[in-house]
Amino acid sequence: MTTIKANNRYCVIMAGGIGSRFWPMSRQSCPKQFLDILGTGRSFIRHTFDRFAKIIPKENFIVVTNRRYKSLVLEHIPEISEEQILCEPIGRNTAPCIAYAAHTLRKRDPQATMIVSPSDHLILNEEEFLAIIDRCCNFTDEKSALMTIGIEPSRPETGYGYIQKQSNDTISKVKCFTEKPNLEMAQAFLECGEFLWNSGIFIWKVEDIIAAFAKHLPEHHALFSDIEPLLGTERQNEAIERIFSECKPISIDYGIMERADNVYVHSGDFGWSDVGTWGSVYQQSRKDKYANALNSDNIHIYDTRNSLITISKGKVAVVSGLKDYIVVDTNDVLMICPRSEEQSIKSYIEDVKYSTGDKHI
Repeated sequence: MTTIKANNRYCVIMAGGIGSRFWPMSRQSCPKQFLDILGTGRSFIRHTFDRFAKIIPKENFIVVTNRRYKSLVLEHIPEISEEQILCEPIGRNTAPCIAYAAHTLRKRDPQATMIVSPSDHLILNEEEFLAIIDRCCNFTDEKSALMTIGIEPSRPETGYGYIQKQSNDTISKVKCFTEKPNLEMAQAFLECGEFLWNSGIFIWKVEDIIAAFAKHLPEHHALFSDIEPLLGTERQNEAIERIFSECKPISIDYGIMERADNVYVHSGDFGWSDVGTWGSVYQQSRKDKYANALNSDNIHIYDTRNSLITISKGKVAVVSGLKDYIVVDTNDVLMICPRSEEQSIKSYIEDVKYSTGDKHI
């Protein structure tokens, strides 16, 4: 594949989440994006950087993260400078995150095209994925469009949002977005053929996304426009601290993509997963003849089926009599729960926090 690097194309990696659904492995001090949960030898954020570095110059990366993770970003991506890391004082969902990056880029390069990606997705066919990114960039070069990438669904998945397209063309205008559906609705979406999984990956010109903020999220637009002259100066941190305290938390999907009339989707199938839960890790993992996903040769199983078992290095585990379970063992926490109940992990965290404070969170 030809890897032509366009100097006006920038990759914005969103890396501020705490990955609570991957507790107890993912912690506030070192969340999911900095972990090698799939056992590939690289963290999620490292995979994301390496993927886009094939088409984006390293100086054209921006990572938006919580300020507590700045040193972790530099540790995992030493190729970028401190100035390329935008630190949020508090999490305010994806719209303020993207506004921060967009205004930073507009000051540097008003002609910039932004490729916005989460830091923690799995993509198996990177060549096909990058070809789609290139086509999306070319499309937005010619048209004032807010682009997203939709994934051809392979099952009635209830854990993803959906995008309904207006046509069967590879690039189609978006008819509507739908949040995570129930199983019956997801099955109907699959059979309909008009729906794609929402990948949460976006492509647009900086001027177009800022215009969309002005129209659909005017309060956010006013806050970030006001401080744009201070971005990149010694007063940036003070300004960001102030406006993030005033910013309403809202997602880019709900705040802009569901409201704008110039939203397009490029459909694709390149082995994508947002690896958002232990269940999705189980789906992506290699399994033994009893359908168990084990992360170590030191796990000895007996009469155990369809289970995910993860232990720390240097430990030995003996597991007997489990069916459809998740077992995650770290240095200080052991979690054992049915795979069908992993949506309860957030309540487990609250209970642990109530009894022992933050030291295990």
